[in-house]
Amino acid sequence: MTKDVPEFPTSLGTSTADEIRLLGQDLTADLMGKVGFGELAFWLVAMRRPTPSETRVFEAVLVALADHGFTPTAIAARLTYLSAPDSLQGAMAAGLLGGGSRFLGVTEDCGQYLHAVLDGRDLPSDDAGWDALAVEAVAATKQAGQFVPGIGHPVHKVQDPRTPVLIGIAEEEGLKGPHLRLFEAIGRTHEQVLGRRLPLNGAGVCGAALADLGLPVELLRGFALLARAAGLLGQIAEERRRPIGMDTYLTVDRNAVYVDPTTRS
Repeated sequence: MTKDVPEFPTSLGTSTADEIRLLGQDLTADLMGKVGFGELAFWLVAMRRPTPSETRVFEAVLVALADHGFTPTAIAARLTYLSAPDSLQGAMAAGLLGGGSRFLGVTEDCGQYLHAVLDGRDLPSDDAGWDALAVEAVAATKQAGQFVPGIGHPVHKVQDPRTPVLIGIAEEEGLKGPHLRLFEAIGRTHEQVLGRRLPLNGAGVCGAALADLGLPVELLRGFALLARAAGLLGQIAEERRRPIGMDTYLTVDRNAVYVDPTTRS
């Protein structure tokens, strides 16, 4: 009598001695040279091949999130590479681990926020309806002592240049759905509730666009990390060509000042 062999079902990749299959396709015959990486990333998560319009919006999101200069994630990657140049994966991981509620994670936070507001509601039919819904949502968030994700930016104080461009691309492709419409309405109305005007940031608009593509809102941070992985690799490549890691370390270390812990600030 033979023992039952357990099965491990997957709809992703499988291999045999002479073939690799991915998403039900022959990797070498059907995908390589015929499917772009962004298209494949969408397909792997959504379990459906995106349309050309969806691919354009999705890849615009990836480009928007790839790199923003010397952000904490980039600095973490560079300093880790300085400390362990034998561990490229460690430097990449250090940068990715910094993707949280202030950097990168806003993409997911905003998508989830918008999705929760829309869940179970009849969608407004005009801008006035969207504005009313936005005011209601922002007021409830303020009442709860929470922040509305996706508004405000440490550098772009008036307008994040990515926001109107991504909204425009989604509109051109007929993919400006309820999440982007609500996000726009929050941009128009939040000042009524918060008493100050803040820009709609790029991470937030990316979350709204991804949610409108039907991607799981619980996984949106993963797409931000996917995009940032390319940026981090570029940062590490530049660190090899034109290093700033040692100067960064020495600037902080040589200017460290001891403070007696019993001294009040």
